[in-house]
Amino acid sequence: MSRAISHLVIHCSASPNGQAITPRDIDRWHHERGFRRAMAFRDLLNLNLEAIGYHFVVMVNSLVATGRHLEEIGAHVQGSNAHSIGICMVGTDHFTPPQWAALAGLVTALRKDYPAAQVLGHRDFSPDIDGDGVVEPWEWMKTCPGFEVADWLAGGMVALADHLLVPAAANESPAAAEGGA
Repeated sequence: MSRAISHLVIHCSASPNGQAITPRDIDRWHHERGFRRAMAFRDLLNLNLEAIGYHFVVMVNSLVATGRHLEEIGAHVQGSNAHSIGICMVGTDHFTPPQWAALAGLVTALRKDYPAAQVLGHRDFSPDIDGDGVVEPWEWMKTCPGFEVADWLAGGMVALADHLLVPAAANESPAAAEGGA
């Protein structure tokens, strides 16, 4: 039996931008928070990950790693886990060009399998405290994923310039890169 999926939820790992965090690292963090996976699903996918709450992790090098089985309820957005798929971008608010491309590819593929699913950021699940129909920044319970998912979608799932992590050498002048002033 297939889970009914209403949301694809984008998160960030809240780790230093550009740091090579792995699903094993996230699994350890989630284990420390008390998350656990059912053995039946671990037997199907990623036996060595006993606690990870996300279904996918988009790593700095653009590798899209699996976490939980798609039929397994996630542990990533309290109150909405049963009908959602969790996607974690490694970093906090700046992501590499390959990460952005991998996220776009993953979301595109998932939309084919779940065409009715709405794509949101974790912070979009914050309550609308003032009841105006818009969850504004002051109402966010979390800032995750560190960028506005609606803007990313409206821009054709192209990397958001103000959230782009470029290699340090690309930001330096040739003289500075060679040790000059």
